[in-house]
Amino acid sequence: MTITRDQLESALNELLRPAAFQDYCPNGLQVEGRAEVKTLVTGVTACQALLEAAIALQADAVLVHHGWFWKGEPAVLTGMRRRRVATALAHDLSLFAYHLPLDAHPELGNNATLARELDWQVTGGLQAQAELADSIGQVGTCAPMSGAAMAAHLAARLGREPLHVPGRAAQISTLAWCTGGAQGYIDQAIAAGVDAYVTGEVSEQTVHTAREHGLHFFAAGHHATERYGVQAVGNWLADEFSLDVRFVDIDNPA
Repeated sequence: MTITRDQLESALNELLRPAAFQDYCPNGLQVEGRAEVKTLVTGVTACQALLEAAIALQADAVLVHHGWFWKGEPAVLTGMRRRRVATALAHDLSLFAYHLPLDAHPELGNNATLARELDWQVTGGLQAQAELADSIGQVGTCAPMSGAAMAAHLAARLGREPLHVPGRAAQISTLAWCTGGAQGYIDQAIAAGVDAYVTGEVSEQTVHTAREHGLHFFAAGHHATERYGVQAVGNWLADEFSLDVRFVDIDNPA
């Protein structure tokens, strides 16, 4: 089935509510391509390899978590940025990107889908003052296991060995998580009183914070933890509009 680009944009905006978030990039349609969409490629990041894969699949549009035009980047189209934009324009590809809205969605977002992938039960939002639908991270419970067992569980399910900073609890049964580069939310995990915090990346100071608070900390990979939300949204679009949706996983060890 074919839908219009505008219909796709409207459906995504209604689903993911970008206006509810203050973000570091524009959410929604970032590059306007052809007016009709039959084939949609989804992926984590709008890198050159993903664009080329979309072209090979004769896609009309691309949907990603990490798009373009981030705050603080040079406001010029040169080098890598020029090549990416030129590729999209030359092939009339639309680019849709949703960053924080895709992290936060309570059913299809990165954090919700990561919880299902890892058999965790969501009990609330990591940002205690926010409704679950607006919280970037989540808190919940898991089957009790040691820190080493949790590291092995993450490695088995995500296909990447995590960095583990051991904590005080002999058994992890409560935890907080936020996918991607959310190591800075460790203070909120500590305030939540959980046994462990799981995210994608680690900073030097994160290790000291985890050690000194006795919190198990796991850096399970930015890309590895953020593969599932965009797939879930793609599957929703396929069901809702009978679109041909293809997820392309561009390997990234970070």
